[in-house]
Amino acid sequence: MTIKDIAKACGVSVSTVSRVLNNRPDVSESVRRRVLAAVEAKGYIPNNSARDLVRSRTDAIGIVVRGTGNLFFSAILKTVSREIDRAGFTMVPHFIGSDADEVKAGAILEREKKLRGLLFLGGRYDYTPSELALVGVPYVCCSYTNCFGSLDAGDYSSVSIDDYLTAYRAVERLIQLGHRRIAAVVPSCSDRSVSELRYNGYRAALKEHGVEFDPALLAETGGCFEMPATYRGMCGIIERGADFSAVFTISDTMAIAAIKALEDNGRRVPEDCSVIAIDGLPVSEYTIPTLTTMVQPAEEMGMESVSILLKMLEGAPARHLLLEARIREGASIKQV
Repeated sequence: MTIKDIAKACGVSVSTVSRVLNNRPDVSESVRRRVLAAVEAKGYIPNNSARDLVRSRTDAIGIVVRGTGNLFFSAILKTVSREIDRAGFTMVPHFIGSDADEVKAGAILEREKKLRGLLFLGGRYDYTPSELALVGVPYVCCSYTNCFGSLDAGDYSSVSIDDYLTAYRAVERLIQLGHRRIAAVVPSCSDRSVSELRYNGYRAALKEHGVEFDPALLAETGGCFEMPATYRGMCGIIERGADFSAVFTISDTMAIAAIKALEDNGRRVPEDCSVIAIDGLPVSEYTIPTLTTMVQPAEEMGMESVSILLKMLEGAPARHLLLEARIREGASIKQV
């Protein structure tokens, strides 16, 4: 796909397309909208720097971080930066919103900065080969896999935890303490992403331990991981009048919001209700009570992601690594 193809599809000149892409004012609004719509529909990636067209590849490695407020990613990013620097490369970070297209952002970054490789920190779990054809350098998916997608395992690398198994183990811990009425607050049960995987782990733990699932104990937050949405979801379960003795959330920040909702509704943690989560953020060690959570190995995840990418740059094959999340016993769960 070239700028000429875009011009032909829109019935305008190449110079007109160029003016739109460079945000020049001398283009009518109707033509601007038509060109931008064609660029989006056809997946065209402009190269905004003429200088870059003749520049050779650099020693730069791009890091596309999806979700600017993700505390877990902040911990990984520090490790990634250190390891890339130690290897003699330059890190080029690029931050995008949680609903932005990380693949397109990475492809643009690759072309403009002449990257040697890419590390995607957070992303979709359902890529297709045609989507990743935009990326022309080795890349690693850090903190997630392509388990809902159709990529060939030999075409990319990944480093993550087993989200399904980690959720299973968290809920199993509650069951071991005698809990049978276990509520869950999740962004979505069917997002083809981390929320669906961890929700499925929750359901599997209930089923395999003979605990009946009660839909009244489930709150979906409309795909949102944010604390206000979690707070409202937890309050919704309470307002239904359903009886429960424990809560599972898929992240530490969601658990902190759930605990706030419980306390505001007169339910003490863990005296009246136990709460467990997944992440292991340092901030959750300082909540009252200290959160019991499944700790993702952020340091190891960052180190392994960089190590695998550097080996791929030297011709090594793709690799997929699942790391173990370990429970950090806090004070937010108790025996019943």
